[in-house]
Amino acid sequence: MTGRVRRKPDDAKRMILEAASRLLTAGGPAAVQVRAVAAEVGMTDAAINHHFGTRDRLLESLLRFGGSKLKAELRAVLETWADGPVDPAELVHTLYALYSGGYAALAIALHQSGWRDPGSGMLDEVVDSLHAQARPHCESTGRTPPSREAIQLTMAGLHQAVALEPLFGGEFRRSVGLDEDARDRTLDWWITLLRATLAGGPRPD
Repeated sequence: MTGRVRRKPDDAKRMILEAASRLLTAGGPAAVQVRAVAAEVGMTDAAINHHFGTRDRLLESLLRFGGSKLKAELRAVLETWADGPVDPAELVHTLYALYSGGYAALAIALHQSGWRDPGSGMLDEVVDSLHAQARPHCESTGRTPPSREAIQLTMAGLHQAVALEPLFGGEFRRSVGLDEDARDRTLDWWITLLRATLAGGPRPD
């Protein structure tokens, strides 16, 4: 008879959240049920509840898990910039990949249930890196570097648009007569806008 596998609490929680993330990607928030997660990881329902208490708390932890995953992926993008010029394309696509994997729907569902995320500054590191790298580039091209607030505003608008894209992007495009094939062009437009912000403005006379 095979004995029960004993895992450290943090290891067990991570395994549960990774399984919940796979279910979220495959079927949206409705697919993340305690029984389904338990079956995915070979645990009992009681074991899942032991670590997270309730399904609602599991979903909240899953959203924070997604945020931590996003920050790690964005940090990896920032590290590539250390060896070359800044190109925000990978940054935009990294943001989109997370939200299109079910996290947009999860965030909306939790918000509608009354949950609010008390955290802030998830993209602070990105803003700081963009601001730091824009200055020497603008100085070398004779342009005025963008302010940190200009980059913050651009990133906030980009983040909002990319987060809502999987749920509402098609509807917003149809409202102006664009077809479904315009999704990639929408992401390209945001990349172009961010590049324009980082390029700064003309030097005052």
